[in-house]
Amino acid sequence: MMNVKMTGQHGYVSVVVMLIVMMLASCLGSRQASVVGGEVTGTAATSIREPMPYGMVLVKRGSLKVGNDGVDSLWGSTAPARDISVESFWMDEKEVTNAKYRQFVYWVRDSIIRTRLADPEYGGDDSYMITEDKYGEPVVPHLNWAKPIPWKKANEDELRAIESVYTTDPFTGERRLDASQMNYRYEVYDYVQASLRRNRLNPADRVRNTDIKVDPNEVVMISKDTAYINDDGVIIRETITRPLTGAYDFVNTYIVNIYPDTTCWINDFPNANNETYMRLYFSHPNYNEYPVVGVSWEQANAFCEWRTGFLQNGLGPQARYIQRYRLPTEVEWEFAARGIEGNKYPWKSALSMDENGCFYANFKPERGNYTKDGSLITTRVGSYKPNSSGLYDLAGNVAEWTSTLYTEAGILQMNDVNPELSYNAAIEDPYYMKRKVVRGGSWKDAEKFIESSWRAYEYQNEQRSYIGFRCVRTQVSSGSDTNIRGRRK
Repeated sequence: MMNVKMTGQHGYVSVVVMLIVMMLASCLGSRQASVVGGEVTGTAATSIREPMPYGMVLVKRGSLKVGNDGVDSLWGSTAPARDISVESFWMDEKEVTNAKYRQFVYWVRDSIIRTRLADPEYGGDDSYMITEDKYGEPVVPHLNWAKPIPWKKANEDELRAIESVYTTDPFTGERRLDASQMNYRYEVYDYVQASLRRNRLNPADRVRNTDIKVDPNEVVMISKDTAYINDDGVIIRETITRPLTGAYDFVNTYIVNIYPDTTCWINDFPNANNETYMRLYFSHPNYNEYPVVGVSWEQANAFCEWRTGFLQNGLGPQARYIQRYRLPTEVEWEFAARGIEGNKYPWKSALSMDENGCFYANFKPERGNYTKDGSLITTRVGSYKPNSSGLYDLAGNVAEWTSTLYTEAGILQMNDVNPELSYNAAIEDPYYMKRKVVRGGSWKDAEKFIESSWRAYEYQNEQRSYIGFRCVRTQVSSGSDTNIRGRRK
């Protein structure tokens, strides 16, 4: 009921007009509909401009002929080449360093310590585990990262929990992290497999061809990865095949030991005096800004997943708009390395040094002479000039993992829109199916191997002293699309 007090003839007319307007608005369903006369104008939304991620550069969408049409002068073979187009993505301007990867290792270390501090065997301090929300309602138990670890003033039980992740060198007495315990567990939802029509829960949704009779009792088998740690502390990985029952069938679980293999410096170079690198390269602060090495493809993926979760926890509700960190596809990597001009190398010149005799990258300039470019092994990231996209060390220093499965056909097997060829190899798959593309060449490679089009591979569980990585993240469209890079040849 509305109480309106008006006087005179004009007051009566005003009330009638007001009632008519209210009736029209009610019939049309919204204020906007009454204004535009029922035209469909779309739902109202505010465009969100994604903030620039820390330490990353935006590689804007564009097209490029990747690969090399000519005959390879080294091997006499023709490299696959094709015109492709890719969406905009953020890319680490520099390779992931020891310091950044060590932050990941320390996060895993601290999560183990906090879990044990909440364990009754180590004192059972419940404040290290959150089991209910602010309203007192139960939640899935998770670690309380706001509760500090008592590094300096630990009681007896707390000290046992802290010391449980360390070991002592039997010869030197040096206290160091127990690498065997640095295991990171994460889950990935496979949106691609979940989106395939053949994997729909409703059999009627699996086939669009109306000439084909749908079998309502058809059993769809799916494969998923899972992992657990047995009673002996050994990581057990399994790929299980079972009938499709629900969305959880597309959740893959991984447990990865994430500590770098520091012995790679010994195993990659027999009969060489590299013990110093083995002992100090990852742990000594003087190497903080050097690229991390001894990290497998599997460990690099684990880092990307951890980095995603770390960002999401920091952003809060805004995290739902952010894409996940991941390894670059092979094509994204080459697209970024060639720069705006689509160069042979990440720099404009067809040579590896400038007119003053200064090298553009850290590689092996001559047979046996690693130091002619100023470095013996790796060097501090960003020591050389960036390419035209603002990215450093895309040639030399360390070769870099990509997400792409290695095949001889390469790009010819992929789509020409956001090309990718991925395969999650099961533990029982033949070893050749676990080859991943490595790009960019390294400090130990000759000039030919640092060309942007050069393709190489390594097995996904291998850890090398000359392979590192960097992360990418697909850009959320800015809503304007005004800065579109044109076709590059």
